[in-house]
Amino acid sequence: MRRLFSDEELAFADCVGRVNRANPFLPERIEWERKALGAEFAEAAADWNVQSHAKTLPNPNLSRLLERACVLTERIRTDWPRNGRVTRAEGEAHVALVAFRIFHAFAERFDGLIREGEARRARGGGEPPGRVRFFAEARAEMERLLAVPGLRLIGETGAVEHFFALAFQMRRAFFHIFGALAGGSAPMARLRAAIWQSIFTHDFTRYRRTLFSRMGDFATLVIGPSGTGKELVARAIALSRYVAFDSKRGMFAEDFAGAFFPLNLSALSPTLIESELFGHRRGAFTGALADRAGWMEVCPAAGAVFLDEIGDVDAGIQVKLLRVLQARTFQRLGDTESRVFQGKVIAATNRDLPAEIRAGRFREDFYYRLCSDVVRTPSLREQLDGAGAGELASLAEHAARRLVGAGEAEAFAREAVAWMTKNLGADYAWPGNFRELEQCMRNLLVRGEYRPAGPLAGGAADDWNALIGGGRLTAEELLRRYTRLVHAQAGTVEETARRLDLDRRTVKARLG
Repeated sequence: MRRLFSDEELAFADCVGRVNRANPFLPERIEWERKALGAEFAEAAADWNVQSHAKTLPNPNLSRLLERACVLTERIRTDWPRNGRVTRAEGEAHVALVAFRIFHAFAERFDGLIREGEARRARGGGEPPGRVRFFAEARAEMERLLAVPGLRLIGETGAVEHFFALAFQMRRAFFHIFGALAGGSAPMARLRAAIWQSIFTHDFTRYRRTLFSRMGDFATLVIGPSGTGKELVARAIALSRYVAFDSKRGMFAEDFAGAFFPLNLSALSPTLIESELFGHRRGAFTGALADRAGWMEVCPAAGAVFLDEIGDVDAGIQVKLLRVLQARTFQRLGDTESRVFQGKVIAATNRDLPAEIRAGRFREDFYYRLCSDVVRTPSLREQLDGAGAGELASLAEHAARRLVGAGEAEAFAREAVAWMTKNLGADYAWPGNFRELEQCMRNLLVRGEYRPAGPLAGGAADDWNALIGGGRLTAEELLRRYTRLVHAQAGTVEETARRLDLDRRTVKARLG
């Protein structure tokens, strides 16, 4: 049997296959790029996956991999034996190279679909997604490269559609993870990697074979301090789920841009929470003037319902949500008919749920159903400690783009960081995290100054250890300062009162 690949070419194809399967935000992805290219690897581009998206440049290593993959697949297709007698390793190598080539050949057009979906979502949705006109071209290119004797991939029912759907899912995941989450620190790189794993699991080969259609069975719990972007994480996971492609209609089976249904549980009464989640029948409660479908009913199979502040929900609703997670069924308020929930549940909290269980406020069985997949968001202080001096400037510029637009963002961010460094100090704790950073910049934009709710972390006059150790605080001053600090972290008077075990009126008095 004549060999199609040299040993060097086979090793290159194996590395490319591992690049295909690797989590792009883990060091292993870069290692496989380096191993594939050898001496041609550009070390200057070796940290692209830990940088902020705004700072990344075209990746020369990706271009070199793609160029070599294109040359090799063309030669292999031409040299493929008519009797189809090739080794399994050579067949798998050719498929890996073609997959890499096709994915990157259509990446920009996938990105165009994503941008169209984002624009549709920004307009309020309601518009059906259009036909994917380049699918026929992608199919033809796959058939040209893979329709060779003995390789049955193209002949397998739905193989092309499945590859197309997976490629688009990976592109959406990259867009929502890398584009929406700012920062180039090590904690942020780990967060991006954790989100990718929540979407595709740690074993992409198994995901591709079977788990792509089962991920709705696994709830995701996002934990972390208030103001650290838990909803952004949930949104990235929800909008990056697998959506099948229907080649007969030439479009994706569901609207990939309208599949996120968020609900803040701490902002509503139990009755309204149940109505929003499960829907209701007319007359189920005062004000229920007509039948209404809830998020659990509206959410499609490829969608996700996001339960923010899950630690605040009362025991009765916990029981009903537990039933959804266990049996995938629910009932509208005032109805006896069971309905099926088809999507995925993503929940978030800044509370210590094991402590809530010990205190009798959170059900243990519900917790274990929620935590099959856990993602932790780092605090802003962790991000700043895990990066160089420019990280605050990068995050400030990201916030500034939303406040003043791209044209003014760089200059305003520079002014803001200079003020923060001088008045807050490099070691300021940022108890309100990224939300506080945005609020600080709003204050600077309007009034030219920012006064934190808690003590500043700059001068000795505000050093807690120095003040307490020197006996320079009265008991009332100490209580007021500590209450303000906890309030800055908790975000609400109610949560501050709960953490301090105080009446909310006492908390409000100390904040005044």
